[in-house]
Amino acid sequence: MIRFLILAGYFELTMYLQLSGKLNQYINIHYSYLSYISMVLSFILALVQLIIWMRKIKMHNHLTGKWAKFFSPLILVFPVTVGLLVPTVTLNSTTVSAKGYNFPLAAGSSGGTSQDGTTVQYLKPDTSDYFTSSAYQAEMNKEIKHYLKKDEINITTQNYMEVMELIYLYPDKFVGKTISYTGFVYNDPSQKDHQFLFRFGIIHCIADSGVYGLSTTGNTQHYKDNTWVKAKGAIHIEYNQTLKQSLPVLEMTYCHEVDKPDNPYVYRVF
Repeated sequence: MIRFLILAGYFELTMYLQLSGKLNQYINIHYSYLSYISMVLSFILALVQLIIWMRKIKMHNHLTGKWAKFFSPLILVFPVTVGLLVPTVTLNSTTVSAKGYNFPLAAGSSGGTSQDGTTVQYLKPDTSDYFTSSAYQAEMNKEIKHYLKKDEINITTQNYMEVMELIYLYPDKFVGKTISYTGFVYNDPSQKDHQFLFRFGIIHCIADSGVYGLSTTGNTQHYKDNTWVKAKGAIHIEYNQTLKQSLPVLEMTYCHEVDKPDNPYVYRVF
């Protein structure tokens, strides 16, 4: 009976996330087909467990006691209730302020997992953990060839994570190139002359998510936190006193406010 309830509850919760459109805030949308497969399999396995349980009831009538009848529906409804009542919050600059931003190679940066058990937010998407060292280098060399010949690069929702990773890996190769992209503003109190332009991204699932983007300068208009803007400018390298690291910076020549995207998240495409 317990197995049936767990499988049925998982099926109901997954179906709710699919129908409500909230699934893309938990996993990379390019892997959504896996959730469909797991949902169908859990439904089939739940039916199998229900049949087995019904057969046992016929053999052992004492399993149909009042307590079992009372608690079974409650256990079944619990995962769905949690999915409905626990709010799904879109990450924004408030999250950045609370958790802080970081950079894996910065002096004194520990990286890894924060005290609350979630991933520390990084400026740079890092997919190196999913490859061997040689395979990762080969993959990055393959990806950067597409951008080396371009003087102007438009960063879209589809290539956001890829380009940001390449910019931080090979900043010298992007110096002088014109970059345009959309993100939300984060104002770091310790850097009054810079504004960060971020997007929250997911590599595989929410466990490896992070805040990714660039520090920007050259903007004459000061935007408030969480303002979504479209920016364009040239890449140069500056030494960041806070992070003790030379980082790519976007010197903006154009910037204007835009509407928040329907889906504010970006995903890594392999």
